[in-house]
Amino acid sequence: MKPEEQQFMEQQDATMRTQQANVEAQQQAQLQQSMLMQEQEKSMIKEQLDLRDELDHIEHLLKGEFLQQQKDGSVDWAKPKDKQLVLLSDYGIHLIMNTLNFYINKNTLLSNYDEETILTKMEDFASDLADTIFMEYEKVFEYPTLEECQEILKKRIERKMNLRSYSEELLGRKVDGKEIEDRIIKELEGKVEKELDKIKEQLIKNKLKRFMILLRTIQDAVHSTYLRAWRGQERTTLRQHIHISETKGGNQYQNQGAGINPMTWFKKK
Repeated sequence: MKPEEQQFMEQQDATMRTQQANVEAQQQAQLQQSMLMQEQEKSMIKEQLDLRDELDHIEHLLKGEFLQQQKDGSVDWAKPKDKQLVLLSDYGIHLIMNTLNFYINKNTLLSNYDEETILTKMEDFASDLADTIFMEYEKVFEYPTLEECQEILKKRIERKMNLRSYSEELLGRKVDGKEIEDRIIKELEGKVEKELDKIKEQLIKNKLKRFMILLRTIQDAVHSTYLRAWRGQERTTLRQHIHISETKGGNQYQNQGAGINPMTWFKKK
């Protein structure tokens, strides 16, 4: 073999090794990208089917908590200062959350329901939940404590004192706060227990007024989950995501390998 031919062959070998290394590097990069896409797809699917954040949000709301901006700028759940905003007892919260966990989950999302089935299920759910809460309302709702009732009675007495003191001032009479307080206390003599019972009853009635809105919000949360399963839409959406991801990954791999053909290297010389 002539020296020129030997040199030419060595150059071709070096070129082939370089291009082969480039091909392997591209394939490795494509493999890593494909694996990354698969992980992102799995993460997206898991997040789409994971309803724990929604359930956690509902539980905070059932406790009467609200989102409040903190001093550092972050937002976190805070307990209400007004105890009247706490509607449910621990028993009631557990009862409702346990019920919601049976419905708000990935099994419901990945089901296939027609509209009539969803409406029937929702009617049964709403009716049974209302009956259950109604029959156990004494345990479901948070009842006021004796201390809370006493605090309200104390504020009522103070309000009466302020009103009578103002009346005395309007009439030009000398205001004696101690005398006014003694008169009001004497009027309540033998009636304190009855007044405390009336306060407790009124507080309970105020909470029971929110019974319907409580049912509505719980019902809507379950209904929204069923709607995602209407005609199997959630399953269809997930399959479309997976198909698109697989198609993109396959096309990228084929396109990168299609432009490299070692048989054309010698033809160019």
